[in-house]
Amino acid sequence: MAGLKERIGIFGGTFDPPHLGHLILAEEAFDQLKLTRLYWVLTPDPPHKRAQRLTPIEIRFRLVKAAIRNNKSFNFSRVDMDRAGPHFTLDTVDIIKEKHKSAEILYLIGGDSLHDFPNWYKSKLLLDSLSGLGVMRRPGDQVNLELIEKALPGISSKVIFIDAPSLEISSHEIRNRILWGKPFRYYLPNSVYLLIVKNNFYLEDLPNE
Repeated sequence: MAGLKERIGIFGGTFDPPHLGHLILAEEAFDQLKLTRLYWVLTPDPPHKRAQRLTPIEIRFRLVKAAIRNNKSFNFSRVDMDRAGPHFTLDTVDIIKEKHKSAEILYLIGGDSLHDFPNWYKSKLLLDSLSGLGVMRRPGDQVNLELIEKALPGISSKVIFIDAPSLEISSHEIRNRILWGKPFRYYLPNSVYLLIVKNNFYLEDLPNE
């Protein structure tokens, strides 16, 4: 629609591999947050997973591209791939904002990450730079928004909760299933499944958690 202001979501993660749960959450976020586009941002080396050996980023890049290639609402951003670390969310957001100066920017996080948000790098600057925080709830997570507001005033007005089906799917479980020869086909979009099988991904050097 002409004149429609861009409303961009940022969905970051290691996506090792990207699975149906990721896609469902992304689609629900796109719809419920009324986004005009959603950027998938592949995190090369997240600080909270330093003890985990991740699959090489170029493999994860191929898998994410395969997962989202048929959805015109999804875009892949190399914003964190093409620059040296450390990769702070504030820098990621600033780079995307620079390319979309008039757009509203919303960052997607899990309910468990919301409690830690006040401790993120320059969290106040990050919060001020965002139009909203799309919070994807998980079964059983306890979000105390009043407590978070005390730690970071103003965050309550930016939080938008996203309702999505509860799917007990994790990348860690899928990697183990592949290594152990267990069924895993229907945990993944077919394009990702075929790429993994064709190239024997995850059969060697399984990332440890």
